[in-house]
Amino acid sequence: MISTNQQSSESRVARTIREVFASGRPLAYIHSPEEQRVARVLDGLGMPVWTWCLTEGMRCGDAAQAGTEDARAALDFIIAHPGGAIFHLKDFHEPLRDSAQVRRRLRDVYQACLNRRKFVVITSPVRSVPEEVERSIAFVELRPPDMVELVEFMRDRVNSRGGEVDESALTEMAGALRGLTLDETGYALERALSAGYKLGSDAMPALLEEKKLLVNRSGFIEFVAESTGLAEVGGLQGLKSWLRERRKLFQMRDKLSSEIVPKGVLIMGIPGCGKSLSVKAIASYLELPLYRLDMIEIFSGRHGKPEGVFVQACHMMEDMAPAVLWFDEIEMGITSTETSGEQGRIFAFFLTWMQEKTRGLFVAATANRIDLLPAEMIRKGRFDEVFFVDMPAAQEQIQIFEIHLNRRGVDAGRFQLGQLLQFTVGWTGAEIEQCVISAVTRARLEEREVKQQDLIEIAARLVPLSRTMQEQIGHIRNWAFERAIRASPVQRP
Repeated sequence: MISTNQQSSESRVARTIREVFASGRPLAYIHSPEEQRVARVLDGLGMPVWTWCLTEGMRCGDAAQAGTEDARAALDFIIAHPGGAIFHLKDFHEPLRDSAQVRRRLRDVYQACLNRRKFVVITSPVRSVPEEVERSIAFVELRPPDMVELVEFMRDRVNSRGGEVDESALTEMAGALRGLTLDETGYALERALSAGYKLGSDAMPALLEEKKLLVNRSGFIEFVAESTGLAEVGGLQGLKSWLRERRKLFQMRDKLSSEIVPKGVLIMGIPGCGKSLSVKAIASYLELPLYRLDMIEIFSGRHGKPEGVFVQACHMMEDMAPAVLWFDEIEMGITSTETSGEQGRIFAFFLTWMQEKTRGLFVAATANRIDLLPAEMIRKGRFDEVFFVDMPAAQEQIQIFEIHLNRRGVDAGRFQLGQLLQFTVGWTGAEIEQCVISAVTRARLEEREVKQQDLIEIAARLVPLSRTMQEQIGHIRNWAFERAIRASPVQRP
């Protein structure tokens, strides 16, 4: 019997495998490319472990069993083995798929091992369970390592290098590396240690850079390393106030009912008015890593069937929680124009997943073509709140000018920004930023400081989006009027 203290220090994968054995099942199929990770867990269960692979046959430590390279011979060895043991069969899906004789013999193994403390564990990166034994095998989808497993792995790795172990530093680092395999965790740790970083906060830049490389390789999930503070977002006081109120609730999520733990926001509105910037600020304010899910890339077909890729991405992100998941242009994959077929199934999955996902994952979705969003998505209960981001009002425009000037090393206090407002009616935040960039560029080319006149001349020539897309913007505003809360309480002209 395992005590409560032991259970609390036991990793998720160790507990899962132990419970499979405790149930009396002699056969288990673990779907994972991490066979060494499984071997590490099996070695810690207190029983002799025999390992088989096609090239080396059966081995237990340094002892090899001659003539067991053949899959049928390996199964014969398991049946004949006199005592209790664990038999780890690597990549056994190949002989199972190709040989009816091997499939039949595995059924014999099931009977021979039942109630004899002999357990067969098949590991494979391929999910291929024969129909003949499907009801007799416990199938386990191996999830990424949890905090217990990551800390234990890094502790062993640091000890093997002769380093000094700081448990609080290991815990901090493990939190940053959640979602990676043990091999990937090892690469990130070696990168930090080889660069001379101390364990803990000092090593975070190296760890996160390695994680960015590993996560971004998926092609449809991007680790967004860029950090944006709330002070760098001009206006949007309604959204900021809401976020300040919910931050404490999210940080107390493990102690609260799931009903009141913030689950996410939908931010929709006019392009160039700060939706993406707001998401980055949300992640920064909640002190969580930010991951961006590209809906267009998911539906490109380059990564497999969109439905499967979308489900995979959502489950992958749950393993990386706590985090902020950004569904960028969510209307490109989940729309109100198709209720059946693949998009309909994705939509149905998304609604259920939003209700049941792990409470450490905060979802921030952005949308431009908001009229395409299904009514079921924007009703209360899916997201905690639906915000509409309109074009900034006059005072907000001045604040945005100040932010972009100061960000580029230009003292905003030198300018009479109120004089610009006659030229910036209907401007978006992105247009204000471009005006500042153009003024700074002109000044740098002429090797002088930015002048008020630079901003005025550039502003006078710029044709805003609100003029070129007047009808579309009017449509967006009318649609959102009764469906969303304004991200800024300031009334627009």
